[in-house]
Amino acid sequence: MKPNLNKTYIEVLSLVVPCFNEEEALPRFYAEVLRVTQTLKEVDLELVLIDDGSRDGTLQVMRDLASKDARVHYLSFSRNFGKESAILAGLRASKGDYVALMDADLQDPPDLLPFMYHAVVSEGYDNAAARRVSRKGEPKIRSFFARLFYKVINRLSQTEIVDGARDFRLMRRSMVDAILEMPEYNRFSKGIFGWVGFNTKWFEYENVERVAGTTKWSFWKLCQYSIEGIVAFSTAPLALASVMGIMFCFLAFLLIAFIVVRTVLYKDPVAGWPSLVCLITFIGGVQLLSTGIMGQYLAKIYLETKSRPSYLIKEDSRKES
Repeated sequence: MKPNLNKTYIEVLSLVVPCFNEEEALPRFYAEVLRVTQTLKEVDLELVLIDDGSRDGTLQVMRDLASKDARVHYLSFSRNFGKESAILAGLRASKGDYVALMDADLQDPPDLLPFMYHAVVSEGYDNAAARRVSRKGEPKIRSFFARLFYKVINRLSQTEIVDGARDFRLMRRSMVDAILEMPEYNRFSKGIFGWVGFNTKWFEYENVERVAGTTKWSFWKLCQYSIEGIVAFSTAPLALASVMGIMFCFLAFLLIAFIVVRTVLYKDPVAGWPSLVCLITFIGGVQLLSTGIMGQYLAKIYLETKSRPSYLIKEDSRKES
């Protein structure tokens, strides 16, 4: 799609920034964003900050920024609802013709913004996204499981999720509107970005360390997030549970036939009990695994049917002003 060169208005670029305990990083992020976006003279800037129930001074930093810069708008949740909810709230609150999603810790390099903006406006892409080509600074075990997750989910799901993809991307309003048409409670943004389609240009970069603070993603939280992604964008685990059930039913019939024949021929029904116990234990484990898989899907259905809001807003700078 070619940009309209006969504009009668200045378009707006919204930066959506989810924040959780980013008191130290947020002022540095703000200064860096202003430095970079000064080169984008053809658009007005809107900065949408989402306080995801922070327990430090993040909200006060947002208040200070909004008081001195009319381009800054913030939302504060009543508690911590998670990054996915913060992303959803930020996209809903954004007013821009183009919307960029970024983290406040500067692990998403603001220097890429002009290139991403040029790709969308001048090259006709619907969105420009960033992916890490290295995981320098991360624990090796965490990097291994991260790569394993991308391999697994791309085999199980028909929605492509690029290895190393970040939430950092710049989108046209049409893509943002498409994302907002997906009202699901259990959200996995990386999958949603791929599912809605649209033409994407990828920008690769080396991993960048946090500018301040510590990561909010523990290994356990990442595991939960991975399960969320697989359950949200693939029914393959359910099919796997069904296949395993069929296989073990067939194996059970063979074992019954074997035990009956051996008992008739050798009159020794007791021999081999250790192997039988091992088989029973193994099959019981498979049954519990299958039940757990079905339980995950049932839990997601249960949460969806409750129709609870994804977040609750305690403070909105637009309503306060």
